[in-house]
Amino acid sequence: MPTLSLNVPNFGSLLAGDDFGQLIAVCRAADEAGVDRLIVTDHVVMGPDSSAYTWGSFPTEPDAPWLEPLTVLAVLAGQTRRIRLGTGIVIAALRGGAVLAKTAATLDLLSGGRLDLGVGTGWQEKEYEAAGLDFANRGPLLDDALAVCHALWRNAPAAVDRPGIAFSDAYCSPRRHVPVWVSGTLSKAVVHRLTSWGDGWIPIMGAGDDDLSHGITVLRKAFDEAGRDPAGLLVRGRLSVQRAASGTIDLPATMAGAAAQVRVGVTDVSVALQALDPDPAVATAALPELVAAFRAEFG
Repeated sequence: MPTLSLNVPNFGSLLAGDDFGQLIAVCRAADEAGVDRLIVTDHVVMGPDSSAYTWGSFPTEPDAPWLEPLTVLAVLAGQTRRIRLGTGIVIAALRGGAVLAKTAATLDLLSGGRLDLGVGTGWQEKEYEAAGLDFANRGPLLDDALAVCHALWRNAPAAVDRPGIAFSDAYCSPRRHVPVWVSGTLSKAVVHRLTSWGDGWIPIMGAGDDDLSHGITVLRKAFDEAGRDPAGLLVRGRLSVQRAASGTIDLPATMAGAAAQVRVGVTDVSVALQALDPDPAVATAALPELVAAFRAEFG
């Protein structure tokens, strides 16, 4: 059965400015409404130039608040009961594999196994510069981080032997199986990243139904060739909110769009809080009806 995720802005002035209680209240309301997953987003530092962001206007100014996502999810773990907690994405290389492995496993343990770790390379060179890392090497750096997480979560002692990092006889507890969602267009490197360490695929923003269908076909074949069960592949789509002439959400049309994605293999559809309504109170109030329509469509 597909799941419904809510992207909550942990940046800018809407919820992440001065009233952090409002951010928590929205997430608690999503939990109570039956939303399956909360998703927050990562930027560690921002530079003055956001022109490398190619998916429209960047949502904040460089000095706007941007709350660290794993810290936000740790707070939300104590404020919610059942909803899963996800990053979409965290720039894994900026933390380093060992620190990320420890942080994610701790958060998964304390939340009762509710963490979904979405990872990617990011698009901004300034963050790598501030972390003392080579932006041009961001793909291999992500692979190193995931290889370290994979080893430390599964083995005691753990060992990694890669060109970018090597160690042996390392112990890291708690050890958890944290689902890893890998973002990106399906280049050879991303497909290898997914089949080696990933559980789910986060398509690039703007991917349409045909892109999803083609990508799922490619990944299922790659999973099979890697000796992994293609049926276990998780894929995130996007819920396109349709409006009636009155401006209210057209739930049947909205669910029809979700159903089209599910038919091609999407296992999770996500919607941004702001897509429901620019006013967080109005958007939050729409969640119970949205969840009810989603359950009616998919069971």
